[in-house]
Amino acid sequence: MLSELGRFGDQRLDRCGSDFLERMIGRKSTCLRQLAGGRRSDIVRFGRFLANPRVTIERLVEGWGERIGPVCSGRHILAIQDTSEINFKTTATQRRGLGKIGKGMGHGLLLHVMLAVDADTFGCLGLVSGKIGTRAGLRTVPHSRRPLADKESGRWLSTPVAAKEVLRDAAMVTVVADRESDIYAEWARIPAPDFHLLTRAMQDRVVLEGGRLSTADLTLAGDTEFVLRAQPGRPERRTMLRMRFGQVTIKRPHQTLEKGLPEAIPLRLVEVMELNPPQNCKPIIWRLLTTHEVTNGAQAWQIVEWYRQRWIVEQFFRILKQQGLRLEDSQLATADGLLKLTAVAALAACTTLQLVQARNGQSAEHCNVAFTSSEIRTLEKLRPRLEGPTDAQKNPHHLRSLAWASWVIAKLGGWDGYRSTRPPGPITLRNGLQQFNAIAYGDALTDV
Repeated sequence: MLSELGRFGDQRLDRCGSDFLERMIGRKSTCLRQLAGGRRSDIVRFGRFLANPRVTIERLVEGWGERIGPVCSGRHILAIQDTSEINFKTTATQRRGLGKIGKGMGHGLLLHVMLAVDADTFGCLGLVSGKIGTRAGLRTVPHSRRPLADKESGRWLSTPVAAKEVLRDAAMVTVVADRESDIYAEWARIPAPDFHLLTRAMQDRVVLEGGRLSTADLTLAGDTEFVLRAQPGRPERRTMLRMRFGQVTIKRPHQTLEKGLPEAIPLRLVEVMELNPPQNCKPIIWRLLTTHEVTNGAQAWQIVEWYRQRWIVEQFFRILKQQGLRLEDSQLATADGLLKLTAVAALAACTTLQLVQARNGQSAEHCNVAFTSSEIRTLEKLRPRLEGPTDAQKNPHHLRSLAWASWVIAKLGGWDGYRSTRPPGPITLRNGLQQFNAIAYGDALTDV
């Protein structure tokens, strides 16, 4: 199996879950009929797995982190967290038990994930923790009068808390998040020695030194040319950014209901501002708050580079919803089944992301971040059969690296292996994974 869902105390249940995940990765689909290959017995089997009361959302999410801990040992980990809405097709008479999402009439669920990324190589190591749920309905108590534990925004704290246990053997952890994570209670409760926060400020907070973040007295670090990645509604562009940094002490908001929070918290602020934006384009202004020490320009630019790796979690969501698994096309009829399906699909999307990252040969990760020891042995058996007689037809990557494994999978998917050819795309990798799953399963049977 390429990944594991966790253990449920029943061998048949464990095997069904692993088989379910393998097929989802290999066939890049969440449709039960496609995963079953038209076999009614498998459709029934996978349906029963999702309906089994022992297969809970909480257990599935816990399973995300059970394998990632040893992989992260001794590393500096960027723990990148974000939320995405999964919008399933519903009708006015058949909501499938799902709650409202977005600003329109859409119904679906909220998927919050934390990805572990190596801070030196920016390679994705796997899923750490998260939360999956659907809204029950309109709340009668206003948002401002509810404690954080009774708000959806509580996930920005509960996920790092779970990550502390999963990543306890990491050398350092930096939790990276966007503006929605700018919560005063998070700054007060989450940081610990070697466990840092890096968040883009949502509010122009009042600071103890006087004024606000936007008027803080900061040190100029200089200007640099930067390439801004494309986003919906914004094409990629090259621009000039100005950097300033310094220390600020944010004050506790007057309206907070949380008890026992300190009156002020010292942080470092890194401000990035676009100097000459194109006409009719809103200039880029990032105010990044962090618990890391920032005493010079090099450290300030490092903070910006770590924050820019948020695009990895955006890639993950694209693979999950659009480019790969097309989760939102699922026809499962119940919210409980869709929630569990999403937990399994998240693991499949993460493995696919790892192989896509490795296909260009730049990944230095060991293939054990995506493959089990028995699968690695199968990859080793396959490699000489897929190589040609010339150096140009050999696997050029380090033995047992993720790039080495991706080369084998791509060859199984029909890629010719020449460096002059375009790198294998997601479809080629999908086809290769499908072939590999069948071969690895047969190889395991011979061992039995």
